[in-house]
Amino acid sequence: MTISRLIYIDDSGSVDSGLIVYGWIECSPERWRYALRAILELRKSLYREHAVPPAEELHATKFINGRDRVSTRDHASRTEWKTLGRAIARDCLTVLRDCDDIRIGSVYRRTNAKGREYSLERGKVYEELLRQLNDEHRADDTYAFLSMDGDGSDPTYFNAHRSLPLDSRYIIEDPMFHDSRRSQWVQMADLVAYVVFTHLNRHDGNKFAWDWYEDYLAPRDCHLGPQEI
Repeated sequence: MTISRLIYIDDSGSVDSGLIVYGWIECSPERWRYALRAILELRKSLYREHAVPPAEELHATKFINGRDRVSTRDHASRTEWKTLGRAIARDCLTVLRDCDDIRIGSVYRRTNAKGREYSLERGKVYEELLRQLNDEHRADDTYAFLSMDGDGSDPTYFNAHRSLPLDSRYIIEDPMFHDSRRSQWVQMADLVAYVVFTHLNRHDGNKFAWDWYEDYLAPRDCHLGPQEI
């Protein structure tokens, strides 16, 4: 049995935009420690350049929009925190773009669903993504292992994995859940999902990030662009 992919996945999107997005970062098991080293060196660099402690969680929606004070430096205004957050995001994206051991991917769906129906639709998107991944690995006769943000309290993801027929299941086990505060991989997956969302949901408020997908993520995209499912 060959495990060919370790996949770290997170979601993005919003009811108002009508978008559901899943983005991920992945590597092969034999290159895992090298890819992790690139991310850990990034965190050291963020501390040197921006006084962002290595243990500080980077939650894209918050730090890029100046809502989280991720640096120990004293920035007086929210505008300054936004400027810092976007510089940090570009530094992170540069590492993802330049690391040969890392690949990214994403899928999305446009929907008119609201409220609980939106949550149900998001679960259906994950189920479809999981089936696609399983089909890819069945064709290659290889296996994959998925990790994601959360504590496992939402049964949606367990149910999706367990709905795969066991005799033709190439996605190993249930998803492994990680506290994003403690996982550099999940934080990078969160950034990928955020960038794909802004790439698809363009408005004046996120114009600063319109080119981030093409400039940073496209070279590492294993599917040559976000896939609509």
